[in-house]
Amino acid sequence: MSSADVLLRAYYELLYERMEAKRGRLVVRVDELLRAEIERQGYDGVEGEKYEAYRDACLAFVDERAESYNPIGIQYTFGRAGSREVAELEFQLNWYDSRAEFGELVAAAATLAERETSDAALPGLADSLISRAGAFPDRSIIAAYLAGPALQKLPDYIVACCIEELVCGRRPSR
Repeated sequence: MSSADVLLRAYYELLYERMEAKRGRLVVRVDELLRAEIERQGYDGVEGEKYEAYRDACLAFVDERAESYNPIGIQYTFGRAGSREVAELEFQLNWYDSRAEFGELVAAAATLAERETSDAALPGLADSLISRAGAFPDRSIIAAYLAGPALQKLPDYIVACCIEELVCGRRPSR
């Protein structure tokens, strides 16, 4: 495994740890941002049970995202597909195109991994990668939603904004 691969694993693990530590705040912020975005976009009829369904979808996406970063999660239980194979499958399934963002993340990891990648240095390098790249694939989700806002994209967008803000310490453009 290359130094960049080791760094990417540390990056995902640190994202997982931060998401778990901020879970309560993520839940609160999902509700705040969801209400604000529904109002801002003027989505009609998203109240009561329909609002709760969108909120529940957002919270499920928070859990799904945390699990995708989990270093010992279900995705590691069965045969280990390469990260590029997994990424290619995700590229085909998602409504947003995150290929460029993934390429930038891998390139940033390779650049950072040129430094020392000892066990002691990895947490700091992973933190630098999060500061530089955010949480993959948030930038792609946010850009695609802003280019064409739609209710079916709303849960992914809200979760991406919450993760960037609370987990990565970055202000997503809205």
